[in-house]
Amino acid sequence: MAKTPITVAHGDGIGPEIMAATLHILEAAGAQLDIETIEIGEKVYLRGNSSGIEQSSIDSLLRTKVFLKAPITTPQGGGFKSLNVTTRKMLGLYANVRPCVAYHPFVQTKHQGMDVVIVRENEEDLYAGIEYQLSADVTQSLKLITRRGTERIVRYAFEYAKANGRKKVTCFTKDNIMKISDGLFHKVFDEIAKEYPEIENEHWIVDIGAAKLADTPGVFDVIVMPNLYGDILSDVAAQIAGSVGLAGSSNIGTKYAMFEAIHGSAPRRAGQNLANPSGLLLGGVMMLAHIGQTEVAQRVHNAWLKTLEDGVHTYDIFKEGVSKQKVGTKEFADAVAANVGKLPEFLKPVQYKELPVLPEPKMPHYDKIEQIGVDIFVNWTAGTASQLGPQIAALGTDKLKLIFISNRGTKVYPNAFGDPVTADQWRCRFEGTLGDVTQEDILALYTSFVKGGFAIIKSEGLFFYDGQRGYSLGQGQ
Repeated sequence: MAKTPITVAHGDGIGPEIMAATLHILEAAGAQLDIETIEIGEKVYLRGNSSGIEQSSIDSLLRTKVFLKAPITTPQGGGFKSLNVTTRKMLGLYANVRPCVAYHPFVQTKHQGMDVVIVRENEEDLYAGIEYQLSADVTQSLKLITRRGTERIVRYAFEYAKANGRKKVTCFTKDNIMKISDGLFHKVFDEIAKEYPEIENEHWIVDIGAAKLADTPGVFDVIVMPNLYGDILSDVAAQIAGSVGLAGSSNIGTKYAMFEAIHGSAPRRAGQNLANPSGLLLGGVMMLAHIGQTEVAQRVHNAWLKTLEDGVHTYDIFKEGVSKQKVGTKEFADAVAANVGKLPEFLKPVQYKELPVLPEPKMPHYDKIEQIGVDIFVNWTAGTASQLGPQIAALGTDKLKLIFISNRGTKVYPNAFGDPVTADQWRCRFEGTLGDVTQEDILALYTSFVKGGFAIIKSEGLFFYDGQRGYSLGQGQ
């Protein structure tokens, strides 16, 4: 078998120790790897590179297309970008996959038999990182959900389930509140689910879904979620399964992939031969499956399971009466390497299949896009909503009339509900006749605001797409 080029970063804190252990086990199992080593993380940050990665290292990633990464330390203080987010965005790593498995009775767990895979969208949602301070009182983060991004992650979840013999894919969203953004994620999930009739599908609202996951994870198999929910709940799932320290993670793109543990660099444990390498090792197993070395992946994973059964445990999972030998990082790696070729007797042996390369989703198209109005946001502190309302209404034009004013999402003019607390930012919705509103009409309204002495913070167009409203209604509208 020809060797596969990969890029390896040994990281910070416990990173070098657990990477050495991981590579030792992969080599003992017969992995065919051509390793390029790069430096990332704390030392690079402290040399003045705010991203934590040099161009030469980026060139290595672009060349090998496969990245096995140990955890890093980000220096305290502002100005340092998240290396994980940078890498995911730079390489287009749209799918974050985290298996969360219980290893009872060898590792303490809240849920015996738990075996859930979290598939998290990895590039958009609130993690697009588009934020603004709109006024003295109001900040904003933009939640971006795209049809193409959703199609990719949902299809990946179903293909993962298909390749790994999983029976069900569940979608978590909050589309009872965010009806357009999370609503799109749910809609696309339902569309793609129809292409996989052999796999059961279901949707849960994320809050009750999270409660059910924490309480009864056995009802789930594969769960696919937008970025923020997936980030939070994958850690929750890993922890209730046994330990975040045992969880590996893959970040998959169309061309590139990154594999890692989900825990941090734990600098207090560095250099003491204490750290458990299991999370990074299982990330390495996922890497082997990704690059087509599935038999090697199985040998490594089954050897690791056999070592757990043998009671050879690092300090973090050692338990009197269950564990038989407390070992350090190196000794644990030696034990796993010695078990290569053996199968677990109690825990279920694993098998790996390579996933197909998924097609790039097509750009969506609408035959008719019509504007009906605009939301104009202004900064104003000179009085109450009842005082502001008539002034804003007077700014309307022949084509565009004031519909309502809201503050923090609550309608405050006309006919406010109760006496809501207000901030210094006001959303003023103007609408005209569908299909009869032009960009020139919007510009005329902007001009009216400027002449009226109002500071426009931002605006959002109100559009219909093939006759479907592309914006949320206001209360009472």
